[in-house]
Amino acid sequence: MTEAVHTRRVFSGIKPSGGLTLGNYLGAIKRFVDMQGQGFETIYCVVDMHAITVWQNPAELKHATRELTAAYLASGIDPEQSILFNQSQVAAHAELGWIFNCVARVGWMDRMTQFKEKAGKNAEKQSLGLYAYPALMAADILLYHATHVPVGDDQKQHVELTRDIAQKFNNDFGVDFFPITEPVIEGPAMRVMNLRDGTKKMSKSGDSDMERINMTDDADTIAKKFRKAKTDPEPLPDSLDGLKDRPEARNLVEIYAGLNNMTAESVIAEYTGAQWGQFKPALADLAVAKLSPISARMAELMNDPAEIDRLLGRGAERAREIAEPILAKTYDIVGFVRG
Repeated sequence: MTEAVHTRRVFSGIKPSGGLTLGNYLGAIKRFVDMQGQGFETIYCVVDMHAITVWQNPAELKHATRELTAAYLASGIDPEQSILFNQSQVAAHAELGWIFNCVARVGWMDRMTQFKEKAGKNAEKQSLGLYAYPALMAADILLYHATHVPVGDDQKQHVELTRDIAQKFNNDFGVDFFPITEPVIEGPAMRVMNLRDGTKKMSKSGDSDMERINMTDDADTIAKKFRKAKTDPEPLPDSLDGLKDRPEARNLVEIYAGLNNMTAESVIAEYTGAQWGQFKPALADLAVAKLSPISARMAELMNDPAEIDRLLGRGAERAREIAEPILAKTYDIVGFVRG
């Protein structure tokens, strides 16, 4: 069997569940921007079909889809350089997702930790979509023969499942058709934590708005939240090891690193011995400089939803040009008759 040669292609997506935070930006969107023009064909998606694994208010879903698109654009995703679209406009995602439902094994799904975390003790009351959505996620990636997927640590298991599905499909049908996708996990601040509790992930659903930076926050709000962020009495240490049992301190150092394209080690080297009265204002100023232009541009974009919809529609056309031939070949491999 001749080994297929696949274009170096990046695919990734974010679910439009509303309330984008700094965690979405540093953990995903900023990395998407950085991968443009780096020798990859870049495809970025608003995965609205994943959003409905739990019930969504239709009007709120439309707003969240446009807001996420605005965040992509305001952060630097170029809709000419990258393909940017929402998933539901490309029906091939669902079609390949069904085939992968038939390739994936129930035991594989039972091992997926995110379903267990989201379903909790009420697993039997959850939608079938929430249980099976990792197969759709694999379809999202493999529909474009994506070779690389930028992910955080919490999503690595889904890329491993994608690799398992690709391998099983290729083995089952005696082909070398789907690539074995590589997760790309690198860079600082991959898991941005709560500004009031450094042991918890920053989330849109937390109790207090002060524990997160929203992508829609203005400059004054961003500065206020960082100045009031929880810390500890100790100054910054002379090495990263000194932050081992200091989750709030480590979180702020890693956020600074992520915003300034530095490593956490280099931040420590610059601020060794600094008190929080010095470091937190510096972080606040940096965050305002980096984030407030994005929130301002998002607000401008959201004032013209028709233009956002036009850009998504054009991106969907470009996505279908890649996806539909791959789906057609998949159908042929599986043995579906097509006129």
